Amino acid sequence: MPLSAPAPRKQIHKRTVICEGFLRDDGLWDIEGQIIDAKSYAFPNHDRGEVSAGEPVHSMSVRLTMDDEFLIRSAEAITDFSPSKICPNIPRSFEKLVGLSIAPGWRRQTQQLLGGRYGCTHMVDLLVPIATTAFQTIYPWKNGRERSSDGAWADTTRPRMLDSCHALASDGVIVKRRWPRFYTGE
Repeated sequence: MPLSAPAPRKQIHKRTVICEGFLRDDGLWDIEGQIIDAKSYAFPNHDRGEVSAGEPVHSMSVRLTMDDEFLIRSAEAITDFSPSKICPNIPRSFEKLVGLSIAPGWRRQTQQLLGGRYGCTHMVDLLVPIATTAFQTIYPWKNGRERSSDGAWADTTRPRMLDSCHALASDGVIVKRRWPRFYTGE
């Protein structure tokens, strides 16, 4: 169902976030994200002169390489467009993510390492959909082949995503159907 028809309006800003997950030939996973911000109008910029309508104000990319357990083995970031000359200096800081796991506490850890003056707001924000993309890429591929004949997941350990949202409540109908051994309802 689409959103209701909007009031008459004019687009001023567009943010595009693209995330993709890849299985590498060596068995590791590359999860890549890109964020692009653009305005519908031209404006002056101290470091770039004029930023034209539709030209990226921000264009930044992050690649995390991880294993099946979501342990980050390498991290790469790049700034192609930014409003300030100093912004491309910060992507090197994203190497601090190596050794972390995408697991509970991910947002807190990334904020501690790269938040505020230690990183880039836009690139740190991009780590949230990258984490979701990692989960959506790795978990179903790794575990999708381990279903029983009734379609239930054959996990022997409690899936990390249980209780992560309303649909995956451990006492809900989806968990009862897909992961009956971890169902906590009556």
